[in-house]
Amino acid sequence: MSNKLSDFDYNLPQNLIAQQPTSPRDSARLLVLNKKNNKISHHKFFEIDKFLNKGDIIVLNNTKVIPARLYGKKETGGKVEILLLNQIPVGKIHEFRLHKKIFWSCLTKPGLKPNTKIIFNKQVNAKVISREKEKTTLEFNLTNKQFNQFLKKSGNVPLPPYITPRQSKKTKKQYQTIFAKYDGSVAAPTAGLHFTKRLIKKLKDKGIKFEYITLHVGLGTFQPVKEKNILKHKIHSEYAEISKTTAKNLNQAKKNGHRIIACGTTVVRTLETATTDEKTIKQLNKKTSIYITPGYKFKFVDAMITNFHLPKSTLLMLISAFSSLPQIKQAYQIAIKNKYKFYSFGDAMFIK
Repeated sequence: MSNKLSDFDYNLPQNLIAQQPTSPRDSARLLVLNKKNNKISHHKFFEIDKFLNKGDIIVLNNTKVIPARLYGKKETGGKVEILLLNQIPVGKIHEFRLHKKIFWSCLTKPGLKPNTKIIFNKQVNAKVISREKEKTTLEFNLTNKQFNQFLKKSGNVPLPPYITPRQSKKTKKQYQTIFAKYDGSVAAPTAGLHFTKRLIKKLKDKGIKFEYITLHVGLGTFQPVKEKNILKHKIHSEYAEISKTTAKNLNQAKKNGHRIIACGTTVVRTLETATTDEKTIKQLNKKTSIYITPGYKFKFVDAMITNFHLPKSTLLMLISAFSSLPQIKQAYQIAIKNKYKFYSFGDAMFIK
């Protein structure tokens, strides 16, 4: 078991970073890792039914990616890039409680000083209220309704920096799961991108069940780890929700001996946050900052679907905790050798 950041590093050829998803989505490649016997096999994602049993539950994250990237200018003319993270309830900003405008926590490029004005167009601007470390609080001169209209018209899909194609309507659709329902994420729960309506029907016909949770992906998921000792890293909180009905269905399935299969690290973190000491799921409606690293004892998740993650990321640490760091390192080297595609639009793993 390692706490050294350098142990979660690996070299990836640039040409293996996926720039667009496989079409159709479920034809992506699937590396299956059996963590009990360390066996690895290669398949297509639509063949995942071979590894599932009647009564198994696949848990999906139904969050929806918002067009969270905005471009504006300072009054001096300098360009500003903004990544919206989460809206701040006005009551949390004490001196602005009676204010009718809206506030967002953001990342900005470049960093901005308080009172800096950002102009988006003749009608829309924002002012820097405060800056704490990497996060900036912006006040927009809009109501909620006006802001949502502005975002829909002017916001860009917050694609990761390693994906270079230009924005298009097609890109916006590609970077969204087919079951996305609730607005709130600034990055897609990418393991879910591989599912198609056809595949979900096929799995349901086999007796596989589906349940949905919500975790709005924010800074906590994709913020890089910089501490040499990974245990010193502090993960930002993200809003997570599990309904009473979903909790009941998951607990019943577990009681009946069926597997709980988490689709993606966001689902793993949500389920493990909601698990009690009695290893049952409770209803959830709060922020989570759970940080899973090797040595963590999983309480509820039996298997997981995931993508191939960035070096030194909290996501790589989580799957290394679920399997083992040596197993994941070996699997990643095999994937590289076999020219799997990596990261958000890349291929998938099933760890069982």
